[in-house]
Amino acid sequence: MVDKVFTDTRLAALYDRFSPEGAREDFRFYLPLVMAAFSVLDVGCGTGALLRRARVEGHTGRLCGVDPAPGMLEVARTHDDIEWVLGDASALCGRDDRFDLVVMTGHAFQVLLGDDELRSTLAVLAATLTDTGRFVFETRNPLAREWESWHRRYSGAVSDETGAVVRCVCHVTEPVEGDLVSFTHTFTSDGWAWPEVSHSTLRFLDAPTLATFLSGAGLVVAEQFGDWDRSPLTPTSPEIITVASRA
Repeated sequence: MVDKVFTDTRLAALYDRFSPEGAREDFRFYLPLVMAAFSVLDVGCGTGALLRRARVEGHTGRLCGVDPAPGMLEVARTHDDIEWVLGDASALCGRDDRFDLVVMTGHAFQVLLGDDELRSTLAVLAATLTDTGRFVFETRNPLAREWESWHRRYSGAVSDETGAVVRCVCHVTEPVEGDLVSFTHTFTSDGWAWPEVSHSTLRFLDAPTLATFLSGAGLVVAEQFGDWDRSPLTPTSPEIITVASRA
């Protein structure tokens, strides 16, 4: 199910305000990869900020974004020089599409909660790669236990397009057990009749488990990093950034 907060265009538009492009370290990692690939598929593209930036920077090839949230894609579709597809990875089934680069940014990979969902998604994405194509994504390192600071990191306030202040409070459901972390974002504004609440769950997989799932889809880990500066993956690294290719 797509969370209501992301089906609402007004709230989807706030996503880029709470996560402004200039503050996103992942863009500095992904953008050169996108610019070097002729055809790019962004799965879980959100408002399409990465692909839009690539077009502004001069990318002349094919750019395609896929996202299951109508509100997010409505924001993205204000830019009609990029192909936008409503749905999850299954929306790509039956399409004779091949891409030089497939990316999942913004920790979108972590919304794949079940083993079957993960396997089927990876199978679809592997099938969309050209023979020399790469699948690049990131997932947070479970050993870093980053969720313990989310109540500070992801709470704050921004102004919407009218100048009204919108506040967000992040709350993680405790205790955290297994590899699933559930949390809420509660949005409020003085002019709103009631708060809007986003309920989310993310899956935290370690590097060996990721490699096993990738292998099952006919993919291998070509490179892996622990942070956006391409530093090596260590037990204390905040991220597991993976570059995968066909086996």
